[in-house]
This record gives sequence, structure tokens and C-alpha cells, in this order.
Amino acid sequence: MDFALSEEQTLIFDMAKGFGEEHIAPHAQKWETEGTIPKELWPQIAELGLGGIYVSEEYGGSGLSRLDATLVFEALAMACPSVGSFLSIHNMCGGMIDKFGSEETKQKWLPDLCSMNKVFSYCLTEPGSGSDAAALKTRAERDNEGYVLNGTKAFISGGSYSDAYVCMVRTGEDGPKGISTVVVEDGADGLSFGALEKKMGWLSQPTSQVQFDDCKVPADNLIGEEGKGFSYAMAGLDGGRLNISAGALGGAQKALDLTVQYMSERKAFGKSINQFQALQFRLAEYETKLQAARTFLRQAAWKLDNGDHDATKFCAMAKLMVTDVAFDVANGCLQLHGGYGYLADYGIEKIVRDLRVHQILEGTNEIMRLIISRQMISA
Repeated sequence: MDFALSEEQTLIFDMAKGFGEEHIAPHAQKWETEGTIPKELWPQIAELGLGGIYVSEEYGGSGLSRLDATLVFEALAMACPSVGSFLSIHNMCGGMIDKFGSEETKQKWLPDLCSMNKVFSYCLTEPGSGSDAAALKTRAERDNEGYVLNGTKAFISGGSYSDAYVCMVRTGEDGPKGISTVVVEDGADGLSFGALEKKMGWLSQPTSQVQFDDCKVPADNLIGEEGKGFSYAMAGLDGGRLNISAGALGGAQKALDLTVQYMSERKAFGKSINQFQALQFRLAEYETKLQAARTFLRQAAWKLDNGDHDATKFCAMAKLMVTDVAFDVANGCLQLHGGYGYLADYGIEKIVRDLRVHQILEGTNEIMRLIISRQMISA
């Protein structure tokens, strides 16, 4: 059993980390204050091959593995978890189109997605259906030209910001078998957005409701087959959970790195605080937890890449473990900074705020426990 990264994987991590340090980290607090990410950033990221991480090379993608992707999102989150996570959502859309779309569909959407000339958002959650995603109400009725959508999506990262929205909509009966996936382009007749949400973290990501009022969508904007949309969404969530976990891990690692540096400089009672054994023990605990989380995350990614029968369970376990550990470590790092940890200038409080939502989205950690336990029982 080989736990080492390949030379190529090490280069992928270093490339993403270097880009984040140069082009994201210096601006992260400014973007947070402004509540947006400059769109000029995305083509720069796409030049590195990160606009279509899972997309086949023939459509402009990089064709990387899920394990490779966890390295990218861990590295980018060390610069800003909010920016890295937004890129993860865009890539989740690309992976879904590449895996389930027809040849015509791929040709239509993927080149612009991979170049990030168009930024994509993922629309599953609704005001009345969060964890119970199969209960979604947004309806798509067929007419002579395509579909007419009515309904509302909630908590959409990129709402009013993105260029296209990959939407799960109801085309048939109640339940998961009546759900299909369509792409709605910005500017479509009947598409509108709610006010920007005021959030605890991920402040650089514009987030709003996405509303459809007799919104007209061409028939060829359907992804795959009618009635298969829920299975497409669930397949995408396995990888999404790994990415959200990787983002949490990267943020927590950055918090720990900053804390080790701070403790070597901060003095109390005549010596630097890294000389107090009780605080050294805290560092050892946090380092051990992050290394264990990293190993488990990469195992789950390896299982998903290899199509193992228990990959979904391992993705859920990784999401549960890594996001909980990462938040606890980041929060502990804030405590080790004392009052300075509460100040924005030190960067720790932003990480804590950003990482809190990683325990909620892509399925809450309570839902992860359900997935894990049900698979254990059924086995």
C-alpha cells in the first residue's frame, strides 16, 4: 500500500498552492468585503486546467481523478476556502455534463465551461427541500419549444453572478424518478434572482435564490434523459463531498500553519508561548487530527476513482470526519491566538467562519450519518 503522491500529483498541489498564494490570498479579505470574486480570476484559473478538472481532454478539460481534485481544492483553500469552494461547484457541473450529457450537449457547454468563459452554478436545494432533496417542487413542463420552468432554488452560490445554472427540476411524478436536469442560461426569459443573502462565511461568494416564472428553456438544454436527474445529482454529490472536505482541510491546515508561526513570536511570562507544554500538546493534537483526516479523505477519493462498491459510504464518512475535524482545529487555532484570533487582520476568524458551512452543505453531517448507518445495516 503506497501512501505517497506521485510526482505529477505533487506538481498539481504545488501549482494550485502557488497560484492561490499569488493571485487569491492577497485579495481574499478585500473580496470578502466587496461580496464578490472578480470574474477576471476565472480564466486565469482555467489556464491551469482547473476549469474542467473532470472533463475529458477532447472538450478542453484536464481529465484528472477525484484524488487529484482533492489536492487542488485543499491547496486553493489554503488561500481562501470561499474561492476554492466556488470553483468546486463549477467543476461539479462540468463533471455532470461530461458524464451524463450527449455528444451534442458536451459540445454545446463544455468548451466554455472549461475555459471559464462561462461560470456555472449548481441548483438543487429549494426553500422547502434541503436534506430531502427528492421532494423538490420546481416544475418543468414541456411545450413545443422545450420546457417552461416555475419554482425557486435556495442558497445558490453564484445566484445572479454565474452565466449558467445546472438545475434539477420536476418533469414527472413525485419522488426521485420524476426529476430531470436542465441548463438555464443567464438572461433567460423568466429567470430572476432574490436579494443577496447575508451570511456568516463564504462572503466573497454571491449567494441568492434563483427564481423561475414561466422561464423558457430550449429542449436541447436537457442533460441526459428525462427522469434521471436525481441520480445524476446524487452521483455528483459523492465528488462534491470530497471537494468540500478538501476545502475544509486546506483551510484548517492554513490556520494551523499561522498558529505555529504566531506561537513562536508571541511572548507571555518571559518566553514564547510555544514553549509551554500544555500548548505544545494542543499543536500535536491538531496536527495528528489533520493528518488522519487527510489520509482518510484520500482513501475515499481513491475508492470513488476505482468505482468501489462502498465508495458512497466512504465519501460520506470522509465528509463527516474531515469537516468536523477541520472546524474544530480552526476554532482551536483561534483560541490559541487569544484575542488576536478574533481580529480580522490575523486571518483566523475568517477561516473559522468559512469552514462552518462545510459541515452543512453537500448534505449535512447528520445526513452523512444516515447514509453511513443505512449502508452498514443493508450490508
